[in-house]
Amino acid sequence: MTSFTLRDATPADVPTVVRLVRALAEYENLLHEAQGTEAEFHRALFGETPRAGAMIAEVAGIPVALCVWNRTFSTFTARHGIWVEDVFVEPAHRGQGIARAMFRALARRVLDEGGARLEWNVLDWNAPAIAAYRAMGARPLDPWTMQRVDGAALKTLAGD
Repeated sequence: MTSFTLRDATPADVPTVVRLVRALAEYENLLHEAQGTEAEFHRALFGETPRAGAMIAEVAGIPVALCVWNRTFSTFTARHGIWVEDVFVEPAHRGQGIARAMFRALARRVLDEGGARLEWNVLDWNAPAIAAYRAMGARPLDPWTMQRVDGAALKTLAGD
């Protein structure tokens, strides 16, 4: 078992964030959708009003994993939560507990801030991830399904 450390991303990590997001997109066969630039990630993570957070896992000082997240709000609990947008561990470093440690750190952050939930999506074909999430105590939110409006449909909805 290789030793690793977790830390919050810094502005100097933006190129690493972009690299790991693109690696995740490639793994998910969605590289064509990975359009975020370094400038956009810098603004989202470290701008005047940050919209997301990021955590990096390092092995021997080298970044090998990324977790990007943002805060949510539940009207039912009247408390915030954290939405995990993406977790990616480079293939050579999987199975060492890095992703689980990232989820644990975010769960601790939710509780320390008085929040109520830690939530995320998983692709239905990603059986190893689903098994790992079940082992952490995650449960599917059946019968809920995620909905999305983007691209031309977003512009149409907005009245543009």
